[in-house]
Formats: sequence, structure tokens, C-alpha cells
Amino acid sequence: QVQLEESGGGLVRPGGSLRLSCTFSGAIPSIYFMEWYRQVPGKEREMVAQVTPVGGSNYRDSVKGRFTISRDVVGHTLTLQMNNVKPEDAAVYYCKLTNVRTRDENWGQGTQVTVSS
Repeated sequence: QVQLEESGGGLVRPGGSLRLSCTFSGAIPSIYFMEWYRQVPGKEREMVAQVTPVGGSNYRDSVKGRFTISRDVVGHTLTLQMNNVKPEDAAVYYCKLTNVRTRDENWGQGTQVTVSS
């Protein structure tokens, strides 16, 4: 089992920046990919950004050019740098680790991002 814990959420003004972090520990698989998801009440959880086992990244269209995902393999930390934040970015953000071999998924508990002036 892998434990994940997000931090860094909070209140940000439109156009501002926020940096989310996710630390992971436990039985970390040898090959895995990690993602940031977000969810607002009444809607399905949606993938925001992904970092692949070889370090590539993918983003949903609405955050391209504004968000950056990065992973510190040694430090076991996943980050999401959010720039030029928009009101529609407000959500609970979750990090997820997926074992490539078994497809097992592990989620964090989420961190709230509120966007308001």
C-alpha cells in the first residue's frame, strides 16, 4: 500500500499562483505514474495532469500553459505548480499513484483550492 498526502491548497486570487505538493511513501512500486485530479461537488473527478514513468507529462487542455506537474523521485514528492489560476480551477485536488504492472491505484485525501478575489 502506498500512502499519499497532499498539501498546499488554500485561497488564491484569480491570476495568482499556488503550488500543491503530494508526498508519497510505503510500498512504492518500481514503475508507476502519477496524476493530479480535481473534483467539484456534483461533478466527476477529472484528470488535470499526469507524469509518466519516464518523466513525460500530459495535461488537460484547460490547464495547458498554466499548470506544471513535476516529480521528485528521490524525495517522493509530486508537485503541481498552478499559475494564472482561474475561478474554474477551484476544486479539491487529489494526487494518484498507479502501479503500472498491477494497475493498483492509490489516492491521497485531497486538498482544497479556492479561487476568489
